[in-house]
Amino acid sequence: MSLIVEGVTKSFMSKHHKIYTLSDINLEIKKGEFICLLGPSGCGKSTLLNIIAGLVEATEGKVILNDHVVKKAGPDRAVMFQESALFPWQRVIDNVEFGMKIAGLPKEMRREKALKYLKMVHLTKFKDAFIHELSGGMKQRVALARALTLDSEVLLMDEPFAALDSQTKLILQMELQKIWWETKKTVIFVTHNIEEAVLLADRVLVMSAGPGIIKKEFKIQLARPRQLENIDLTYVLADVMKELKEEVEKVAKAEYDNDWNIEKDSILSHSDPDLGSNL
Repeated sequence: MSLIVEGVTKSFMSKHHKIYTLSDINLEIKKGEFICLLGPSGCGKSTLLNIIAGLVEATEGKVILNDHVVKKAGPDRAVMFQESALFPWQRVIDNVEFGMKIAGLPKEMRREKALKYLKMVHLTKFKDAFIHELSGGMKQRVALARALTLDSEVLLMDEPFAALDSQTKLILQMELQKIWWETKKTVIFVTHNIEEAVLLADRVLVMSAGPGIIKKEFKIQLARPRQLENIDLTYVLADVMKELKEEVEKVAKAEYDNDWNIEKDSILSHSDPDLGSNL
């Protein structure tokens, strides 16, 4: 498998001028790689993911998957969004089988594959539950099982854990590492979270504030499964943070004040050693 993003630019017209979301993105992803797109809000991470998915058309450039230009969504690319997008009137097992049903797979084969992936995400005993009976983390695990059943070569994930509490998020990050290792899928994962990116990825691609470009690539050559408390991980986190910090400041200055920066912001940078001394 080969996935190539070649000169991809995305722009749109406002009332008075053209606005660029992405500018000349070039990227090659190998089979089985786990890639994280990391950057500040508005840098075009999700737009790039949607272009690769075939859900959004590039203004310029193209995406080539296995020597074919991507022009629309296809079964070779499964997408998992921040919201689980499950059908509340269906049971868990029916939600997991939905994509396979649309693809025309026989009922027996659908059920066998659905149970296989529900077991992988540890939800077998909830197969007959309805969606409203599940926690947020469980819903995302159902969505992940559904995406995996399609046997797509590429799994595209747009901040799938962003709305979850920190404990649930950590559990799912560990589960995703295990599932990726077992399935050998190619994963492209969008996130704002530096720790999440370094924990999961083979390569972290830091994107600049809009218009988005690939500013720098970090190869994360650490053993798996990774744990956040790993001391080696903290050194990598510091390097990535240095690169991302400038882009975060650009966004903050544009939205708040040109004089704003992380060092000067008293809320973020300074503590009061005498706080509470008169209590």
